[in-house]
Amino acid sequence: MAENKVEKKAAPKKAPTKKTAPAKAAVKKTTTAKAAVKKTTTAKAAVKKTAPAKTKTKTEVKKAATAKTETKKAPAKKPTVSVTLVKSFNGRLPSHRATVAGLGLKRINHTVELQDTAEVRGMINKVSYLLRVEV
Repeated sequence: MAENKVEKKAAPKKAPTKKTAPAKAAVKKTTTAKAAVKKTTTAKAAVKKTAPAKTKTKTEVKKAATAKTETKKAPAKKPTVSVTLVKSFNGRLPSHRATVAGLGLKRINHTVELQDTAEVRGMINKVSYLLRVEV
């Protein structure tokens, strides 16, 4: 918009024929500036253009919804292990303290029920001298 105003101001001036050549040069300079602005805007537009997102049809959406409901079956009941902290973990190795905290035990005589998995069994074996385990 500011560029348009510059052109309007330059056009009404009626100068002698000797000064018209520099005025025309000034007009040419402004047009080259416009061309430079246009080039930058086209470059920005090229950056903004991205591949359009793929839209799903109604049948694909229904299939996806039914697939999600099928995968949300009731989890199978896994056996649990009851773990109780019997001894304090103060003064123990930092990795053993972290293992006790990882099991969810916070204080002496605190009991936690955990799923009986290989990972939990490994943690129990690592600090078994501090725990009492009931299957």
